[in-house]
Amino acid sequence: MANDKFSGTSNYIATDDLMMAVNAAVTLERPILIKGEPGTGKTQLALEVASALERPIYEWHIKSTTKAQQGLYDYDAVARLRDSQLGDDKVHDIGNYIVHGKVWEAFESAIQPVLLIDEIDKADIEFPNDLLQELDRMEFFVYETKQLVRAIHRPIIIITSNNEKELPDAFLRRCFFHYIKFPDQATMSQIVDVHFPGLKKTLLKEALDSFYRLRDVPGLKKKPSTSELLDWIKLLLAEDIPPEALRADARNAIPPLYGALLKNEQDVHLFEQLVFLDRRSRPQ
Repeated sequence: MANDKFSGTSNYIATDDLMMAVNAAVTLERPILIKGEPGTGKTQLALEVASALERPIYEWHIKSTTKAQQGLYDYDAVARLRDSQLGDDKVHDIGNYIVHGKVWEAFESAIQPVLLIDEIDKADIEFPNDLLQELDRMEFFVYETKQLVRAIHRPIIIITSNNEKELPDAFLRRCFFHYIKFPDQATMSQIVDVHFPGLKKTLLKEALDSFYRLRDVPGLKKKPSTSELLDWIKLLLAEDIPPEALRADARNAIPPLYGALLKNEQDVHLFEQLVFLDRRSRPQ
């Protein structure tokens, strides 16, 4: 039997604020807009909500070229023309060339689904406004077939944004908003424990200290995220790196295998410069 409240899962550490936000959006029957820096688990949240509430999930991953209409349906005129040239009888039914989008699929779900609209800020600025009416009324019209599509159940709509561009005010007014803060060290320790149960506490502490020192470096173009921390810990274990190699007073102050954390040459160069200056400032 499906659950009514989201309370996290064994694979996803959700804060009380996040759980409250998801449940509030469900109660209000409004989309929840999730913002936060990359790597804070925005996309994964939708998957975990679907799993925890035992609902089907429909994932619509937005690209820069995505149009709002594609979430509803597409009319494949090219396929119809090709079939017409081949003399295929199905060209007489235009419905054969209507391709259902993720919104349509979610509307047809026999039980209340979760609909993920992922990275909405990648699309054109008008994209969110173009979906307002359909998401408000839970219906849309297919002009080619003169068909009105209504949602059987109002989906739990989770919309993510990396804040690459501002979203229209009219769209924001219709959403319940939550910003996922980057996990503090205590929360991150819980997240790591989910992925690496039994990790030695000394290695965990030194890895987290080193990770957060690196994130605190001013001027980084891209701060390392949770997923990059997990990759780094996996490498530390695979290479059997001892905890003392990660300490702030280690002779080599650049973390071992730092290529898992820093992802561009500008940040690597900046960090190396800061380490060099720090070494020079210390008494010999």
